[in-house]
Order: sequence, then C-alpha cells, then structure tokens
Amino acid sequence: MKSDAQALKGHLDVLLLAALEDGPRHGYAVKEALREGSAGRFDLPTGTVYPALHRLESIGLISGSWSVTGGRRRRAYRLTEAGQRRLAGDRANWREFAATVTTLLEGPPWPATG
Repeated sequence: MKSDAQALKGHLDVLLLAALEDGPRHGYAVKEALREGSAGRFDLPTGTVYPALHRLESIGLISGSWSVTGGRRRRAYRLTEAGQRRLAGDRANWREFAATVTTLLEGPPWPATG
C-alpha cells in the first residue's frame, strides 16, 4: 500500500530529518531513503519533498550546499545542530506517544460507560 503526503502530515519533518541523520544527501536521495526505508510505503512525490526541505532549511534545521555532479547542479542537505536537537526531541516525543497509543489499543478492554 502506498501512502500519500496527507497520511504523513505532521510527521514529514521528522522523517526528513531522520533521513539526513547519517550525512548529507541531495533531495532525490532523501526521497529514495524514505521510500526504501519504508519498504515502498512512503513513496512521496518530489513536489512534497523539495518544498519541505526548503522550509526546513529556511528555519535552520538543515543547511544546503550546491555541487556539480556529472554536469548537473545538485543541492545536498545536511542536519544543523538545531536539526539534530529537533530530531532527538521529536524521537523522544514519538516514542512516548507510540507507547501510550499501544497501551490503549492493546491493553485491557476499556471500562463500560453509562
């Protein structure tokens, strides 16, 4: 099942930051890292990924630099210190949220109301 950008709303930033954690990547490589890392579930259009990368750059969570590879200009992005801090905080928040939801969904039945 393919997921669209709407399904990731609110989570796209942290996923993009995580895709850059291991080092700089150009935009298409970020898109492919999300697709491959999710076994194809998050196959996002470039029209979703690039504007999000530009927004993250404009708020200082990533930085970009231009290079020329094979005669083509490419912009590679990397996490800034602020981006690393944000990723760590978002990961902690996600773990707490996921644990809480798991407890609610897999725990004992909810008490009857009425």
